[in-house]
Order: sequence, then structure tokens, then C-alpha cells
Amino acid sequence: MIKQHMSLDMEECIEACIECHHVCFELAMNHCLEKGGEHTEPALFRLIINCAEICQTSANFMLSGSDLHTLTCDLCAEICRRCSDGCEELDGMDECVEACRRCAETCDRVAQ
Repeated sequence: MIKQHMSLDMEECIEACIECHHVCFELAMNHCLEKGGEHTEPALFRLIINCAEICQTSANFMLSGSDLHTLTCDLCAEICRRCSDGCEELDGMDECVEACRRCAETCDRVAQ
């Protein structure tokens, strides 16, 4: 992939978004559904899936060179923070919490 038009912050953000998408989606579809109970509480489960989706979308906006990426990254950072807060107390969700926090941090830098 040609990355000449991207800053290092943007490259790092794309990687963090892709990783967060992967982690959130995989944990939701496997760990959360298998665990049940509070792991599948509707509002939180939707938030985890929404987090995965906005991370994918933000990565795609940056990869496409869209000047609207600052908007998606700003929203992505907010959703990632909410997801990490929601998953923080759940058993087996440490990887999600860490991926979301890293993604929020990198998205905040890129959104400015």
C-alpha cells in the first residue's frame, strides 16, 4: 500500500482502528455470546458492535484519503471510550478495553 500521503499519526490510527474492529467484533461474536448474561446485555452488546463498525469506517475514511476522516475519527474516539468503560468490568474483556483505549487515543490525535 502506498502511504506517502499519510502522516505517522494517521498510519498508527488506521492500525489501531483495524485492530479495535477485529478485537471488538471477535469478542462480541465469540466470548460475549458464549458467556451470555451481562456480556449480552442489549445496550452494551450493541455498543461493542457499533464500536467495531465505526472503527472499520474510520479506517476506511483514512485509507481513502477522505477529508471527512476527522469527523469519523472524532466519533470513533467517543464510541471507543464508551465501549472501554462498558467492558471494563466484564470478565475476559481486557483485550477489548485496551484496544478501545488505544484507538480512542490515536483517533483523538488524528481528529484535531
